[in-house]
Amino acid sequence: MTCKEKILSEDYMDLINYFILPEGSVQGNDDVFCYIPINERFLSIYYSRAVLPPLEVSSYFYRYIPRLYGLMDLFVPEALDRNFDPQPLIRSGISFVQKEPLNLTGRNVVLGFADTGIDYRNPVFRREDGSTRILAIWDQSVQTGTPPDGLIYGSEYTREQINEALQLDNPLELVPVTDDIGHGTAMASAAAGSALNGGVDFLGAAPDADIVVVKLKQAKEFLRDYYMTPPGVPAYATNDIMLAVKYLSSFCIPFQRPAVICLGVGSSFGDHTGNSALSQYISTVGTQINQVVVVAGGNEGNSAHHFSGHIDGTGSVNVEIRVSEGTRGFLLEAWGSVPDFFSISVRSPGGEVIPPVSGRLGQSLEYTFVYEKTRIRLDYQPVEPETGKEVAVLRFDNPTQGIWTVIVIREGGNGSGNFNMWLPIRQFIDGTAEFLQPNPETTLTSPSFAQPPMAVTAYNSRNNSFYYNSGQGFGANGEIKPDLAAPGVDISVATGTIQGRTVVGTGTGTSLAAALTAGAAAQFMQWAAVEYNSPYAGGISTRNYFLRGAARDAAYTYPSRQWGMGRLDMEGVFNWIAGIPP
Repeated sequence: MTCKEKILSEDYMDLINYFILPEGSVQGNDDVFCYIPINERFLSIYYSRAVLPPLEVSSYFYRYIPRLYGLMDLFVPEALDRNFDPQPLIRSGISFVQKEPLNLTGRNVVLGFADTGIDYRNPVFRREDGSTRILAIWDQSVQTGTPPDGLIYGSEYTREQINEALQLDNPLELVPVTDDIGHGTAMASAAAGSALNGGVDFLGAAPDADIVVVKLKQAKEFLRDYYMTPPGVPAYATNDIMLAVKYLSSFCIPFQRPAVICLGVGSSFGDHTGNSALSQYISTVGTQINQVVVVAGGNEGNSAHHFSGHIDGTGSVNVEIRVSEGTRGFLLEAWGSVPDFFSISVRSPGGEVIPPVSGRLGQSLEYTFVYEKTRIRLDYQPVEPETGKEVAVLRFDNPTQGIWTVIVIREGGNGSGNFNMWLPIRQFIDGTAEFLQPNPETTLTSPSFAQPPMAVTAYNSRNNSFYYNSGQGFGANGEIKPDLAAPGVDISVATGTIQGRTVVGTGTGTSLAAALTAGAAAQFMQWAAVEYNSPYAGGISTRNYFLRGAARDAAYTYPSRQWGMGRLDMEGVFNWIAGIPP
């Protein structure tokens, strides 16, 4: 079996390796495994499930199990044909710097997206002469073409192939890339849509930027089963996203062609301090010269999926979870603070109790109730290597409707006594599971806590109100995130075409806030690197310029758990550079 076949086969498990072994010490076996290097630290490994134990934290360690990421906007872009509304571009100062004298439109900057694909036929991704603005597309889900060098799977389509396809009556015969969901097309259009009819009919933040797209393939069933993800819900594995970022990053040519990478996917799991594999990798990419990474903060702030607890002494806390009828199952992660250590007990709605299970020895337990059909598996890792924290993963299979109680008992440790729990992002639960006493803080999704990538929340630019579903900060360790808030309510996006004309709809969520911010970053990188005003600028520089120029209201204290350091304001950025007071 070839490595490509292993990557695509359900008989092979995707794993993340956090280190590269010395040259010659890792050999891909035709029957057992193969791998793709991601960078000098990470390997994407594909291993035969026939020789591996079931996927559990106690068998693999927490960090080696790929995380499952979902789309960060719950919306389906409206297909209604609406008039383009430039108001969010105006309010964020993007329109101001597009005009004379700066003329910042993203020229010679690459905007990269790893998402659901793109409708490359839409006029918003074409130049006035009809040619494409897309440099390349890597469709991980189509295996009929040639994959990118070193990436083994999927099909890569170049600008030349796309232009050739656009001359055909049916372009999909030559370049079969689609976006049935519309999420990727919406993000790319908001960030980089062309100026149609001089910007009257449509205009993106960086209308002259080049575009590179990765259409992510869906995660394998073994991983969806582990996370108990409902059928049909888009879900993407860490491995594919990291390789997508590697591909997008390869289009950066320092001092000639900067790259801005935008991610609209996220996960509510992890310790919420930027220690996931994806967070660490995009942190490395974001520190490179002329590269910027922008991340959506997620829409989990109002989902009731985070609980923050505190235990004095050796007491306990009862954490209640309401589960609706028809909920197939869900995972729950509990993270303790160092040096404390905890034990966990679970009480069913019918009153049956799992005796306390201590995390001190990394115990694992599977329990089936007498009067409930529910099966619970509890896996402990007393010292998770990346964070040093204690983590417990509880897997509720076929939970009974009602109030479940997770009893957290502090055994000792003389630490703060604080702990956190997170449920999956809302679309990853088939039914409803929510904390009765949730905490909306620390609900930004991973990889929002990566540094220096910019994590963006959303607000309504028409009344300056915070978008109620948007994730909130700070990090579990007090890290200042989000960085900024950007317009994310009723954003004009491309939703399709009618007789070759772009259909404009609207979308809402932090993915679109991140897309506008990525377009603004492309504007800045044109000024900094392409026009050689700050040629060594990258993710750190761009972030700090944006924070200095952010719009701030006297009614709020900054940094803010909702607004970060303020609202995206490109006019404010260049006023700060010019020394013009706000």
